[in-house]
Amino acid sequence: MKNSLIFLTAFAALFFAGAGANAIAGDAQPAAATVEAEDPQPTLYEQLGGAPAVDAAVKGFYDKVLADERVNGFFEGVDMDRQIRMQTEFLTFAFGGPNNYQGKDLRAAHAHLVAKGLNDTHYDVIIEHLGGTLQELGVSDELIGEAAAVANSVRDDILGK
Repeated sequence: MKNSLIFLTAFAALFFAGAGANAIAGDAQPAAATVEAEDPQPTLYEQLGGAPAVDAAVKGFYDKVLADERVNGFFEGVDMDRQIRMQTEFLTFAFGGPNNYQGKDLRAAHAHLVAKGLNDTHYDVIIEHLGGTLQELGVSDELIGEAAAVANSVRDDILGK
């Protein structure tokens, strides 16, 4: 995979990406002046295409993961409908969309997988599939890089380091 995929290992670094405009103290402006707020930067969630894009990405991602013998064993016995829902909620939040995620924290949610041997090599495979899925959906290298930064920010939590 291209270096621009940068291991999509940090589903958290951009939680607050695109935060709003600067606050301006009322006393600092003349009474008659109007202050226009800056247009907030669109979140990664918005730039990717919102809910339809995240839904498509998660479904395509799990199609790849479940077909890959390097990592599919970690999903044996998993309720994949629930898994897809939880991952969609988490990525929506992580990419700056609405926060509907009600799952466990990442360390607790993955502890049983770490006990089964989940390691950096497996994590790299997962990131490879996320990057590949985003590429197939026509996401630009720049946005894939942003998603990679988000993914990389939580690697240690997921791997219990």
